[in-house]
Amino acid sequence: MAHESQVAIVPGSFDPVTVGHVDLIERAARLFDRVIVAVLTNSAKQPFFSVEDRVAMLCDVFKGRAGIDVDTFGGLLVDYARAKQARVVVRGVRGVPEFDAETQMALMNRRLNPDIETVFVTPSETTGYVSSHLVREIAALGGSVDGLVPPIVVDRLAVRRRKSTLRQV
Repeated sequence: MAHESQVAIVPGSFDPVTVGHVDLIERAARLFDRVIVAVLTNSAKQPFFSVEDRVAMLCDVFKGRAGIDVDTFGGLLVDYARAKQARVVVRGVRGVPEFDAETQMALMNRRLNPDIETVFVTPSETTGYVSSHLVREIAALGGSVDGLVPPIVVDRLAVRRRKSTLRQV
């Protein structure tokens, strides 16, 4: 019997992509044959970076990496997973509040599509405290985000900060 390819989706806003996201995606790639990094398009939220910018940064971070694809999706994750023939959703959980919220989402996804399983991955000890929200806050206040995000993101955050500083003058 031929090996059925295991496709997993790592969904998120990735606004911006952090070293925690990179760690999660790389570990998912060791567990599954193909990983789709799915950037959520949500018109109700005001993102820090456009969807196109987030996709470009993720593509740059994983350039040349076999088995990792970057895509976008809107609507229900289970519908997207079905369309991509993925049966696994990989989610990172940093603590109890996140675990509670992610468990609720996983149970609802299972109700909507019983064929999809959610796999929770805990962060590495070096990235567990990093979040996109904190990175955005630090960058907006002029702090260093070196080591919290990939180098391409450091550069994009610096450009964005320069542009917003010029507008305030």
